[in-house]
Amino acid sequence: MTIIINIDVMLAKRKMSVTELSERVGITMANLSILKNGKAKAIRISTLEAICKALDCQPGDVLEYRTDEES
Repeated sequence: MTIIINIDVMLAKRKMSVTELSERVGITMANLSILKNGKAKAIRISTLEAICKALDCQPGDVLEYRTDEES
């Protein structure tokens, strides 16, 4: 089981930079990079909410579940 973080996809769709998202969400570039690269072990609901607000999207646009067979 794998959870995929599609922040890069949403950033491209919104034509937004990582720096701009970092500023809008109030998260450090380092922590945003950890999220983007799938290295995070957890994400706060408030952080996910802020990301969705900044990107004007739904949580399902950012998070994706894949089974081991799909990975």
